[in-house]
Amino acid sequence: MAPIALKRVYDPVQAEDGTRVLVDRLWPRGLRKDTADLDLWAKDIAPSNALRRWFGHKPERGEEFAKRYRAELAAPEAQPHVEALRAMSRNNQLTLLYAARDESMNNAVVLRDYLRKRH
Repeated sequence: MAPIALKRVYDPVQAEDGTRVLVDRLWPRGLRKDTADLDLWAKDIAPSNALRRWFGHKPERGEEFAKRYRAELAAPEAQPHVEALRAMSRNNQLTLLYAARDESMNNAVVLRDYLRKRH
């Protein structure tokens, strides 16, 4: 398995990014779809709207958010999306893109860790 990188969607594109996948449910503010340099918008693997709203990027909810998001990722309906990302990461660099300002606690961090542990 190739490493899975994380990057803010607003950061400059680099050749080593490999396959670039946006993993947010909502389109990032200020980013034009016609100029976004990404390979896939995987909004179906993002946290549910209810979970996203509940979390609100409040640091004190980080651990519980991660626990609830992992439960969503383990659900049968999420498995095709999880497996698609795993397949992308098997032989190529995969970069998960996110819009959140917090680089240490966001859905892409939880998703990357989930993909790594569940291989």
